[in-house]
Amino acid sequence: MSDSVVWGVIIGMAVLNFLIRFLPIAAVSRVELPTPVMRWLEFIPVSVMGALVANTVVRPGGEFIVPWSNPWVIACAVTALAYRVTRSFLGATVIGMVSFVIVRALLGA
Repeated sequence: MSDSVVWGVIIGMAVLNFLIRFLPIAAVSRVELPTPVMRWLEFIPVSVMGALVANTVVRPGGEFIVPWSNPWVIACAVTALAYRVTRSFLGATVIGMVSFVIVRALLGA
């Protein structure tokens, strides 16, 4: 394959990806959506992030580890508790990272 074909495919995929994502947003932004739909849409980013984090926490490296010996699960619980108490994303993140390092050292993982 020549360089021009490769670049053409890359640019074509970028344009198509942009259009697939932009057109629905542009169409919906001009319409007044019902309140229940708006409330439902607010949960999408949290749900996606939760699914990504949960898979990584429960199955680090693609392998299931029992929760009481899984430093990711323990640090995740500490981070959630820290956020609940402090309501600080940065503080909870720092506490979570520190707790992960400590728990990992204690469990020898």
